[in-house]
Amino acid sequence: MGFFKDFKDDLSQAVNELLPEEVLESDKEGNTSEEKDNVLKVEGEESVIATEGTVQTDASAESVETSEEDNVDKELLEALLTNETDVEEVKSQELAAALSEEEIEDKDTANADEVTVIAKSTVLSGNLSTDGSLEVIGTIKGDIDCKGKLSVIGKVTGNCSAAEVYIGAKRFEGAISSEGNVRIGLGTVIIGDVLGTECYIAGAVKGDVDINGPVVIDSSAVIKGNIKAASIQINNGAVIDGFCSLSYASVNIDNIFE
Repeated sequence: MGFFKDFKDDLSQAVNELLPEEVLESDKEGNTSEEKDNVLKVEGEESVIATEGTVQTDASAESVETSEEDNVDKELLEALLTNETDVEEVKSQELAAALSEEEIEDKDTANADEVTVIAKSTVLSGNLSTDGSLEVIGTIKGDIDCKGKLSVIGKVTGNCSAAEVYIGAKRFEGAISSEGNVRIGLGTVIIGDVLGTECYIAGAVKGDVDINGPVVIDSSAVIKGNIKAASIQINNGAVIDGFCSLSYASVNIDNIFE
């Protein structure tokens, strides 16, 4: 009995000694869990705050990026509008230049198509200049500058210059200069030099004939003067008192005889 009593006392003492430690440990564990809960709560709040801050930061960043994109889009739009305006201005300038060129060409064509006629009963003393063609049936005492075709049937005393020349008058006193063809009709007497790129002579010429191209001298022609051309055709019956030279021919005569 004494042994069991002693064992019981020792057991109760051990339980009493162990019980406060377990309580303390349980309290500590409770405090620890509470602290953990508090820590979790604090961490949750911080995470929420951090999350809100992140959201705000992201929102502000997005707003900054949006504003930058808007600024970039505005700049691109302004640049595109400026470029379109410049292109339209260039196109309008090119169109205006083209229209002006067309107007000039139309004006030149219209001027070339215009024909001024000096009637048979008209006598003109002085120089005459025209951008179109000219037909002289009357009398002109002076030089003629014609941008188009010149046709003389009347009487002219003076030099004449034109794109093309036809002389059908009985007598023409003055030099003839043409950018193209020169035709001297049958029964016409020319007192002066003849200059052109092509020439046909059926009348009489007293003067030098300088043609940078072919010359055809008909059987009724009479020429008192030198002839210089690229080629000369003389029909049977023509009379020439002068020196004929094929100076404008493509053949180098001197090289042939070397």
